Amino acid sequence: MAKILNKATDIQIAVCGSAGDGTIAAGDILKRAMAMAGYNVIAFDVYPPEIRGFGKCISRVRVTSEQAFSLKPQSDVLISLDDSHAIPHVGEVKNFGAVIYEDTPVSMMPEGSHISGHLSSSHLPYGVSFRELSERVTSSARSRNIAAVGYLAGLYDMPRDVFYAVISNKFKTKPSALTKINIEAFDVAYQVGQDTFRLDDGYLNPPPKKASKGDLVMMSGNGAIAKGCMDAGLDTFFGYPITPATTIMERLASDLPAHGKRMLQSEDEISAISAAIGAGYAGARAATATSGPGFALMSEMMGLGTMAEVPVVIFVSQRGGPSTGMPTKTEQSDLNIAVFGAAGDGQRIVLAPTNVEGCYKCAGKAFELAERFQTPVVVLLDLYLSNRYEAVEFPDKNPFKANCSKPVGKLRKDQPYHRFALTKDFISPRAVPGDKNHRHTVTGLEHNENGRPSDDAHPKMSQKRHEKLLPVVRYPDITMSKRFGDKGKVDVALIGWGSTFGEILEAMIAARKEGIRCSAMKVVLLSPLPMEPINALLADSAEVLVPELNYEGQFANLLTGATGRAVTRLNRVHGAPMHVEDILEEIRRLASRKKGRRKLAS
Repeated sequence: MAKILNKATDIQIAVCGSAGDGTIAAGDILKRAMAMAGYNVIAFDVYPPEIRGFGKCISRVRVTSEQAFSLKPQSDVLISLDDSHAIPHVGEVKNFGAVIYEDTPVSMMPEGSHISGHLSSSHLPYGVSFRELSERVTSSARSRNIAAVGYLAGLYDMPRDVFYAVISNKFKTKPSALTKINIEAFDVAYQVGQDTFRLDDGYLNPPPKKASKGDLVMMSGNGAIAKGCMDAGLDTFFGYPITPATTIMERLASDLPAHGKRMLQSEDEISAISAAIGAGYAGARAATATSGPGFALMSEMMGLGTMAEVPVVIFVSQRGGPSTGMPTKTEQSDLNIAVFGAAGDGQRIVLAPTNVEGCYKCAGKAFELAERFQTPVVVLLDLYLSNRYEAVEFPDKNPFKANCSKPVGKLRKDQPYHRFALTKDFISPRAVPGDKNHRHTVTGLEHNENGRPSDDAHPKMSQKRHEKLLPVVRYPDITMSKRFGDKGKVDVALIGWGSTFGEILEAMIAARKEGIRCSAMKVVLLSPLPMEPINALLADSAEVLVPELNYEGQFANLLTGATGRAVTRLNRVHGAPMHVEDILEEIRRLASRKKGRRKLAS
């Protein structure tokens, strides 16, 4: 079927099945192939909390020739590998969208259990024998997920060669015969797809050629965190498995030993943070990763890191809570504990990347900040961002500095080394154990300049620990906040953080197309807050909207407490990413309210 010229590609495909159907594998092949073909790709997988063999899996992949910042609220295509799980998601398919399903079940099905009986008149059905196509080549149904991908690729005339490359790479550790038969299963289904007369309006025009400055890689947020750690020269990692942060540790368990570095799985989260602080005290670049329940256990040792002024990095991937909560659902509800969760005045640096590329940058820069300001640094992401895949272009040259510690320099023979010396910038010269003539004491007790316990030093040391963090907002080569959209006075300003900012940006773009003067600001540095740009945006805004994935509006509370400005909250706790349409509807409401006040004033 001929392509429509000058039409931008923007297709979202959802693959839905049961654990064990190869649902996630099918989505993985699709997203990697499309990224290799040069398209912008955003993908997000949903896993079941149940053990393998039970539960729903969904892989959503958005393929665009333009810049995109989030998944779309509705998919253009739904592929069903298990009708019982896919049927509830039929309503998420757009009008005149495609539904691809198995049309030759192996046994009689109860009435109403086949997906074809649940399609609306606006859906375009494509019944395919995935099982038969797989069995034709492999003599089994194990490759029916590959057949589903092949049929989709043929139906939309996707380039075959990129799929061959991805399938070959996926099975590279398996016998070559397995790669061959899976490619054959893909090919057979591809031809069936090409021979199918298609009625829906989804087209894949060639992606625009982009100037490449580095390697374009399909990577998840957690994968980008691990890469950022490696490029920043991480020496040692201590961790305990916990969803959704575990894949950071798994990746580093492979990468660190290959570079002569170390990863240790500790017996619990308290041991992990304790060991990481110990390694940081000894001069190593050290980190750990966890989720909300594990981070709660780490709070006491975080206080030690703050008091002892030890650089350490903690990656926290949020999930639904409290307690065990919803391990496989996303939420942004650990902001309070990240910023305030410590005994005493235990301020620390908190970063929150908004996309996969940001995960890489924040991970690497976190080590620089931890060393430069001699304090724990928390990097907050969440399940949506941890598991979200994007095509990211990484720089050719390593952007991270190897050592950012303030050097001691030469001391006079009669001049003692004071580990916690009070200086003009409140940052003390740092020596580590083993440095000649730099013996010092470090304790969790309040202490004086030489590290010895002293209650009298508490006022000055409290000031030191807080004042030294103020310049963080101006730290170079990392975006602490950024404004998008209309400049000057606006009807509605949106302020967001973390993974939700992609949906915020999409909603702002849509609102501006409707004629609403609108701006959006992402805030990456949550502690200390970059007050100057935030206050400038608030001064320009008639209405301020703060969408976030928690019940009480934790970031809204933080903003209101820091600025005194009342904001409108848009809170969701459904365990899924924010819906763009929900944000857009609230923008419209606020904009109309402003117009109403303007009419009354006139």
